[in-house]
Amino acid sequence: MGEEQVSAVEAVELEKVYYGAVPTTVLRGINMRVEPGEFVSVLGQSGSGKSTLLNCLGALDRPSAGHVRVAGQDLARLDDDELADLRNSQVGFIFQAHYLQDEFTCLENALMPVSIRKGNPGDEDLARVTRLLERVGLGHRLRNRPPQLSGGEQQRTAIVRALANEPRLVLADEPTGNLDSASSEQVFSLMREINQETGVAFIMVTHDDRLASQGDRILRIEDGLLFEE
Repeated sequence: MGEEQVSAVEAVELEKVYYGAVPTTVLRGINMRVEPGEFVSVLGQSGSGKSTLLNCLGALDRPSAGHVRVAGQDLARLDDDELADLRNSQVGFIFQAHYLQDEFTCLENALMPVSIRKGNPGDEDLARVTRLLERVGLGHRLRNRPPQLSGGEQQRTAIVRALANEPRLVLADEPTGNLDSASSEQVFSLMREINQETGVAFIMVTHDDRLASQGDRILRIEDGLLFEE
């Protein structure tokens, strides 16, 4: 028998409590596992814990209890510097707001994770990211800055940025929330195609049932509890 495949991400009894004047429990004993190549949609109302779940899975926030493993690495065993390295090398993030830097070109924005990791992108990195931008229809926009791009073009740039370091996992938090319906469909289709072509696992938080249904699985989060549909 072959070795068991390492999950892209796994959560075991994951809990998150925010301690204030009144402690607030946001995640309650969540168990989930996403394999390489899967596209998983997470549905839930505002305040249900969707973004908190992504933050814990992507090492942006530490859980109060339980374990998260990304590509087999237990995040609880890593210090802050090691977590930062893992985020940069293993996880890509796509947010509702694209967070592009207006002073940099489309290509420079897409290369940002590589620049953070290596200092100066090499020829191979430059060629790979350029190919990705061409793949998402931005080959003619490489030297344009974000204010010169449409909302859909900015979000496509953000998708390529998330893939720049060839991560195992991409976490997308309402990635089409600021787009019109046509751009939303285009951006989602691109994410799905890249997922199927590269084998990178995607977890997409959305409130759009129609888009969610086009993934491999739907998980629903309610009051900090996770259910599979």
